[in-house]
Amino acid sequence: MISKYLWVLFVSMLPIIELRGAIPISQSPGIEIPLLQAYIICVIGNMIPVPFIFLFARKILEWGKDKPVIGKSFQWCLKKGEKGGKALQEKAKNGLYVALLLFVGIPLPGTGAWTGMLAASFLDMDFKKSTAAVLGGVLLAGVIMGALSFGAFSAFRSVALIGWF
Repeated sequence: MISKYLWVLFVSMLPIIELRGAIPISQSPGIEIPLLQAYIICVIGNMIPVPFIFLFARKILEWGKDKPVIGKSFQWCLKKGEKGGKALQEKAKNGLYVALLLFVGIPLPGTGAWTGMLAASFLDMDFKKSTAAVLGGVLLAGVIMGALSFGAFSAFRSVALIGWF
């Protein structure tokens, strides 16, 4: 049983997948972790890399932008991050932290904690306020994904009991 919890924790730490993918995995047949436990594990797992992203990701990208093999992709990430961060800042004005919370909280591709904290580091936002906003976004995304996953898997199990599948 502990391996299922660790698997879900690890998946929620991964970029792109994050909590948005880990919660549905936690509810899938064969894993079926209780939803509240899965939610807590996924939130913790999604937040573990957040301080490291804020403190080191930009520095690593700056370091690698001149390297032969990785330079072009690192330059692209830097330009994309700076452009996205500036656009978010212009649109949000004084509500930048609320915008960050909503950006992370709405579970769409490319809008998770990794991207949110990278944008916060590009904008030189306050670490504590950014972390709180990202945590709020992760909590919101977890509620949304939990509701969607619970509904989808409950419907599938009901249909399977009836014998349609």
